Amino acid sequence: MPDAKPTPAEEAREIVAAFWTALYDRDWARLRTFFTAESIYYDVPTGPGAAARGPEGIEARLKLGLEPLAGYDHGTSQVVASDGLVITEHEEHWHWPTGERVTLPFVSVQHLADGKITLWRDYWDLATLMSGAPPDWQHTLASGDMSWLVDVTDEV
Repeated sequence: MPDAKPTPAEEAREIVAAFWTALYDRDWARLRTFFTAESIYYDVPTGPGAAARGPEGIEARLKLGLEPLAGYDHGTSQVVASDGLVITEHEEHWHWPTGERVTLPFVSVQHLADGKITLWRDYWDLATLMSGAPPDWQHTLASGDMSWLVDVTDEV
């Protein structure tokens, strides 16, 4: 997106708020609308070598971990927005059908241009999630569809 312009702060904040609503509703069709073909998403604990690119890749990556959950809720948050940048400090509550629950603190950093999320990085603790998740879910992650996987190390 060479000619992309940073999205103004208040608009960026509103876009990200709508994005969170779509994500926690697991409204995959709506979620895809927040990204371009070049958008990148990755979790910092797993690194940019395990990123997803574009609406379909990002959706597939998110579904791998979130679709099996019985519940997935957004906790309290603080939001800071500047032109083209939104930082959200928040927590997620993960609930598995087998009864396990995890509250996972996050800091999410999203860069926006022309009204779309171009780069999204999530900072969280891998040990917190894995120590509370059931083994079957962990196996699903390890054996699931990884066709979305892309290494963006040289791009971010």
